[in-house]
Amino acid sequence: MFDPIFELRQVTQRFGQFTALSDLNLHIASGERVALVGSSGAGKSTLLRLLNGTLLPTQGEIWALGQPLNRLSAAKLRRVQCQVGTVYQQFHLVNNLAVVHNVNAGHLGKWSFWKAVLSLIYPQELEAAAKALYRVGIPEKLFERTDSLSGGQQQRVAIARVLVQDPIAILADEPVASLDPQLSREIMDLLCGLAIADGKTLVVSIHSIELAKSHFDRIIGLRAGQVFFDLPAAQVSNSLTSSLYQR
Repeated sequence: MFDPIFELRQVTQRFGQFTALSDLNLHIASGERVALVGSSGAGKSTLLRLLNGTLLPTQGEIWALGQPLNRLSAAKLRRVQCQVGTVYQQFHLVNNLAVVHNVNAGHLGKWSFWKAVLSLIYPQELEAAAKALYRVGIPEKLFERTDSLSGGQQQRVAIARVLVQDPIAILADEPVASLDPQLSREIMDLLCGLAIADGKTLVVSIHSIELAKSHFDRIIGLRAGQVFFDLPAAQVSNSLTSSLYQR
């Protein structure tokens, strides 16, 4: 529908005197699976916040789904944001609620205030929530308290929340950083499999070069707020990644 899905035009992002990103020019096409790699502080999380419109650039333009985010009204920006789902490292779940309520949070951009309130008492759209949990492999957890789940199961709930949102693009900010290697691979298998099955654009920040190479079409290496390399995964060599992480 949109090509590119995301575009950065000479984007600089500063926080006070600190420059997180400097003069970035990027485009991400529909259906691409893109990994962002680099050291902590390289600008990966900042870039994802720019893509989902929760942060607007100090300089330059961000385009998402054919819309210039820094020139939209608040209402139009929210409509674009509803089409961009985000999975976070810290899950952003309400632990004392049942799983169904956390999954249904994916509807909040579309539901009225009163439907959202009613759903906390009588969960709405149970079929959609159950289907999303089935797709992430934990259908039996629908009515369990979220804080009774393991870390890997909670990340699956966070992914299910994005599935009911049904966005055009999915962003994930270090979604496996708190998981062990086996669970990390399972979650990346799940995220990439869902993106392929549904034709979603997927952009993920990740520390593991191995997972980046095995799961993504394209890898963007960020260093000190600038693009160090932007290549098909097969062309990212060990020497190049070693240079990326050199101090």
